[in-house]
Amino acid sequence: MGNFKGHALPGSFFLVAGLWWAGKASFWHVARRGRGTAPPLASRVVQRRLEILEASVTVAFSVIGMLAEQFVPDGPWLRLYNTEEQHWERLMNWQHATMYLFFALAGGVALAVHTTGSAPIALDRLLLAIAFFTEGFLFLYHLHGRAMLDVHVHQLLLYAVFGTALTAFLEMFLRGNLLLELLRAALSVLQGSWFWQIGFVLYPPGGLAKWDLMDHNNMMFITMCYCWHLALALLTVALVYCTVCWVARTRLRRTPSVEMGLLKTDRDLESEDEM
Repeated sequence: MGNFKGHALPGSFFLVAGLWWAGKASFWHVARRGRGTAPPLASRVVQRRLEILEASVTVAFSVIGMLAEQFVPDGPWLRLYNTEEQHWERLMNWQHATMYLFFALAGGVALAVHTTGSAPIALDRLLLAIAFFTEGFLFLYHLHGRAMLDVHVHQLLLYAVFGTALTAFLEMFLRGNLLLELLRAALSVLQGSWFWQIGFVLYPPGGLAKWDLMDHNNMMFITMCYCWHLALALLTVALVYCTVCWVARTRLRRTPSVEMGLLKTDRDLESEDEM
């Protein structure tokens, strides 16, 4: 993460995850309200397949992140301690790899939950909460000796990270709560956009002007900018919710009544097969 691309990669991942969570939560909400007239994608079989797909992508991207942190040209290459020079080897890369590790664990547990059916359903949210908490915990002790603005932009990130962890933890007890799911999505979008912002502040690409990391006015602006990112994240999730609801309801109105009856019969059969 010690460059612009290193912040853009996790930022893009969190942006995509947040948009995916917002769309998925919105659709299941419409499907639950429709019940007898819900579209085919509302079936539990398809829902489980989407959960498996999400978990698989999470594991894949997390493993890619870990490998990238280890095997970039200036990475530690799995070497934690240099015995010859007697110092720790690239601890920043090791910390970033540890963050990715916990998201890989969360994805692996989600795969076990939705493929075997033997693990408690809330276990995936518990591991997701732990992954976000670990991310924030490592970032909290990741800032010693840095410039003032560098510390500040990362501290602002912690609000989104710990907020996401708390939201995922509450979902253990309030599974399917739309507000919590949309809040998790919004905070994930906020994390993604703020990772990009950190990249522009600390490692401006393309010859852009460098920020004065010790200027208090820059701290005031970047704090205000964080609020703008939060507002944009909330508006984005609201737009996704409204779009999904509109598309789903439009499709329901256009579905013939005979086809509705057939879809309902198919869902009944799927439920019996699952039992």
